[in-house]
Amino acid sequence: MEPIVVTYHQDSRPTLKRPILVEGLPGVGNVGKLAAELVVDQLKAEPFATIHSRYFPPQVIVDDSGIIALVSNRLYLSRQPGPHDLLFLVGDYQGLTPEGQYELADCVLALAKGLGVERVYTLGGYGIGRMVEEPKVLGATTSAALVAEMRAAGVLFPEGEPGSGIVGASGLLLGLGRMRAIEGVCLMGQTSGYFVDPKSAGALLTILCPLLGITVDLADLEAKAAQIDVITSRIREIEGGETSQRSREDLHYIG
Repeated sequence: MEPIVVTYHQDSRPTLKRPILVEGLPGVGNVGKLAAELVVDQLKAEPFATIHSRYFPPQVIVDDSGIIALVSNRLYLSRQPGPHDLLFLVGDYQGLTPEGQYELADCVLALAKGLGVERVYTLGGYGIGRMVEEPKVLGATTSAALVAEMRAAGVLFPEGEPGSGIVGASGLLLGLGRMRAIEGVCLMGQTSGYFVDPKSAGALLTILCPLLGITVDLADLEAKAAQIDVITSRIREIEGGETSQRSREDLHYIG
């Protein structure tokens, strides 16, 4: 098997209107993956290409009927009535190694550049290690002009954050894209990082959809977020009980 194999489901060089690429691969809280897959589903975006690679984990996915498929990344196309058509990159995994991450990002960008993509949005979670009631959306871009544009859309750019940089596809697609004259924006929804976070995904889409000129129904994400809130409330109760017990023990010891 070649390191990366791209299988096209449509004409590999269709005529598109100033297409924008949106990436939502698995990551912290699966925030970007949830957001991108919801948009793909609601826009009824059409499969455009499938990417298989030996840089992915050595496994297959088994569906409910028992049928297997190699893990993959997938590109979907949604033709829009406005000035931009939309491409979406979603998938099962990111590359396992640094080399794989670079090669896969470069492959996607080469494909995107050939289709006329001039801007990419990458979506991810920004783990803060605690529960978040109202997640904010942080940003990083390839230019000062884009920072101003994103601030006007409600994106935050706190000084010094993210302090450790952006790891994986969400960062590399911007960094390598800049070398190909593709401007880029990374949108990161705050999340605890403890579990899949539909509330953070909804916060991302509240920012992203107006930027793309689309409308989606967030009801499914809101329902899932409500279920998570029930679980996290119970966790807080348990943690609070444990804290109270430890406090009583400490006071008893001191007394």
